[in-house]
Amino acid sequence: MSRDSLPYIDEEHLHVTGRHRHSQPPGVDITDDVIIVLTQAFGPKGDNLVGFSDVEFDGHPAVTLKVRWDGKEDLVHLSPIHGDRRKRGGDAIPDGAKLEIVCPVSGELLPELGEVEDGSGAVYHALFLTPKLEAGQSVAISNQWGHYHSRIVDEDELISYWTANNPDE
Repeated sequence: MSRDSLPYIDEEHLHVTGRHRHSQPPGVDITDDVIIVLTQAFGPKGDNLVGFSDVEFDGHPAVTLKVRWDGKEDLVHLSPIHGDRRKRGGDAIPDGAKLEIVCPVSGELLPELGEVEDGSGAVYHALFLTPKLEAGQSVAISNQWGHYHSRIVDEDELISYWTANNPDE
């Protein structure tokens, strides 16, 4: 699949380094050596949220989350393709709104991973890549609507991300 045929990919924030090919995390498929697809993502009680609904993106089951804002809530179906901004649902959510991100099965809030270090005030929340529910194997989702700074984190990436952002330590 050529890059030109995927206009919905957020190329500004997608960086494929190739440095961690040896440590592909569970629950992630890398296809065509460029496209990264989540095949499983677990909520805080171990519920798999990939394929929870019948929504698909390019034949891949969506990641479904419940979001809350200003006393309202909605199901949002996110593309499982990393860097893909497509989603279904959430049409009434104002751009920039801060969200509570909830597992649609258990009703539990997704745990916080920490602030997005870009001055936006957004906070990362975790979807886990394995049923072990470890932060070192997770997808970091921003809680700000329209803020497309999610990250797939495995043990190696977590270390390299921290090192790149804390050079004096």
